[in-house]
Amino acid sequence: MRLVSAVLWIALLATSPVRGGANELEIAVTKKGLGKEVLITQGTKEWYMLVEVTPENTVVVRQEKEGETYLVDESETHDRPLAPGEVDQAITDYVNSVKTRTQKK
Repeated sequence: MRLVSAVLWIALLATSPVRGGANELEIAVTKKGLGKEVLITQGTKEWYMLVEVTPENTVVVRQEKEGETYLVDESETHDRPLAPGEVDQAITDYVNSVKTRTQKK
């Protein structure tokens, strides 16, 4: 399972520009305790996801902002802690969904 997580993590970092132009996505993934957070920016748009894992549960926060206006601000609580591979998969899925939505525009 750790190998899969490592491969997903490397693939995520390999496809993310460190510094992009106005139309390129900039992606920063940070470990937060047992969970992770990702901040994706493109010009004045921001997408944010936090997966906070405790021994009792998991809280997932998603936000989307354009300038100072929040377009999405939602959270969900899971009754169990997510495993590290599940956290990585959630982050990867979110990044891929943002990439897909920005490419369609």
